[in-house]
Amino acid sequence: MLKKETDVIIVGSGPGGATVARELARSKAGLGVTLLEHGRDWRTNPLYGTYPGGLMYTDKASFLTTQEGLSIVRPLMVGGATGMYCGCAARPLPWWQTRYGIDLAAYADETTAELNIAPLPAIWRGLASTRLAEAAADLGMDWFPQDKFMQPARAPRGFDCDATCMLGCRCGAKWHAAEFVDEAVAQGLDLWTGAQVLRVLTENGRAAGVWGKWRGQAFAIYAPVVILAAGGIGTPLILQRSGLPAAGQGMTMDTTVMVYGHAPYKGIGHEPPMTWSYADDDLGVLYSTLIDPWLNYPIVALRKGPAYPLTWRRWGHTLGVMIKLKDEISGFVQAKKRGFIVSKGLTTQDRTRLTAAEMVASRILRQAGCHPDTIFTTPLRGTHPSGTVRIGRMLTTDLETEIENLYVCDASVFPEALARPTVLTIITLAKRLSDHLLHHGFTAS
Repeated sequence: MLKKETDVIIVGSGPGGATVARELARSKAGLGVTLLEHGRDWRTNPLYGTYPGGLMYTDKASFLTTQEGLSIVRPLMVGGATGMYCGCAARPLPWWQTRYGIDLAAYADETTAELNIAPLPAIWRGLASTRLAEAAADLGMDWFPQDKFMQPARAPRGFDCDATCMLGCRCGAKWHAAEFVDEAVAQGLDLWTGAQVLRVLTENGRAAGVWGKWRGQAFAIYAPVVILAAGGIGTPLILQRSGLPAAGQGMTMDTTVMVYGHAPYKGIGHEPPMTWSYADDDLGVLYSTLIDPWLNYPIVALRKGPAYPLTWRRWGHTLGVMIKLKDEISGFVQAKKRGFIVSKGLTTQDRTRLTAAEMVASRILRQAGCHPDTIFTTPLRGTHPSGTVRIGRMLTTDLETEIENLYVCDASVFPEALARPTVLTIITLAKRLSDHLLHHGFTAS
């Protein structure tokens, strides 16, 4: 068995784990920090951002589903979900402060300035996407240019963004959490890829390290502080195996559908995804401009029914309105001897609100010129597995579990669904946790 001692262990390199790793590694505390990532770094692989690549670096080759049939894309790689996101940013909502007493505003300001978070310039928002936003405005909805972790000037060979952006950014315009990992490695971080953490080691009610497997070999790493950032599915599985069975009981998904329609002009498939959005917080939904990548489209359509893949031929003239639902807490994630199961569907109230949102999306598509007979809604998918280790139920507001010095910092901590892009909120929580840890006066062992 491989063994090691360090000061802090971080499990998972998505936006939460990567941010904490960078903040601790570049602090003047002299801490030894080890970051354990289940996946590998795909950024320089020629398959990154391609259809075959998308099958290789997602859990179950992108065919992970809940027992109720809801599809989940779960990236397993350095940088976590930011390897396949649409590059969207949304500030933490006011309810973090008003309902839970967690002030994230300063961290959001700092991150927005550092990463130049802003909408794409108008020239890059897409003609068809902009036409959808204008059609919505005609119906009384004030759509806004969506903030982005995306800068065309970052692309070394030119900005080339379309629906395949969701498979991975090949042009380099999007910020990727792996960049924070790179900074941390330069400051002395010990990064292990291909490391599957199975459980947390404890001693007298305190965190003492983690146990798992690295490239087929068992390992034990010992540290007085452990931070789980393995995501809304990975983190509760580790906690269950570590003696906390309440983890994973109830979850949110920001359950999502796309409503498609055929337009008499070029569609949004070759435009950057999600350049315009509109939040209806009374209904509890976020609308945005989005379509499945060309080769993914018929696979998704087939799940709708055998006739729907025939609409693939008009993909180039298709408009899409995404609906992201603020779904109620329900379902579970449960570890098994081999693997795990996820149960998550829609509650009665969720279905009522989703039906109302589909009617709105259909009106927008018709206003934009789509023929009513071509409009249909895709099957459900879970875009943000979260809320499985919730603040107030399993965590303090400092993100600590009932096991002392065992913290969680990823989407699993959300006390309720965001119905918003999650990455900026996770980064702000990670920066807040880093300040908390450093103020405790941890020093190198």
